[in-house]
Amino acid sequence: MPTHPQESDRAPSDPGAQVPQGDSLRGDLPRPEPSRPDTADGGPGPDAAGPAPAEDTYTTAIQELEDRWRRALADLDNLRKRHARELERERTLERSRTAAAFLPVLDNLELALSHAGADPGPIVAGVRAVRDQAVNVLELLGYPRHAETGVPFDPARHEVVGVVQDPDAAPGTVVEVLRPGYGDGERQLRPAAVTVAKRE
Repeated sequence: MPTHPQESDRAPSDPGAQVPQGDSLRGDLPRPEPSRPDTADGGPGPDAAGPAPAEDTYTTAIQELEDRWRRALADLDNLRKRHARELERERTLERSRTAAAFLPVLDNLELALSHAGADPGPIVAGVRAVRDQAVNVLELLGYPRHAETGVPFDPARHEVVGVVQDPDAAPGTVVEVLRPGYGDGERQLRPAAVTVAKRE
């Protein structure tokens, strides 16, 4: 039985036409993407496992640097607070030393005035002015003068150097101040040396 050639076996009627070969026969059809190897259990491949080990290393390093930075900030803040406390303490100590250096000068001025008595001479007036100026300086430094009589004895401000019988003074009160005191409470340079009326 004679066979008829198929159309694909026939030669082109146009002698100048060319038969397409290879991929050109498929035209513009999209090519299939290469298959990716999956894991043995059918799960995603190794590319879907998460960030690369290098990224984990960078993240850990950044966290460590942030922790060190925060600790450094905390240390700096503590250092600043400690420095402020130490600076205030040093200022208080230096002020106390400076004020204490005035005390012998004041004691000598007090002694000179006590020997001068009621002499209104210009020298006595000058010494009294110097004494008052020095007392004012100590008060500005935070150490007021205490030389009051007739006040109740206060062991925090007075130092008893004698007890006297004085019918005009209430028992336990200051009769005479032999050496003035300066300062109050924790900022006391020295207590006042006093005599106190004898208790009944």
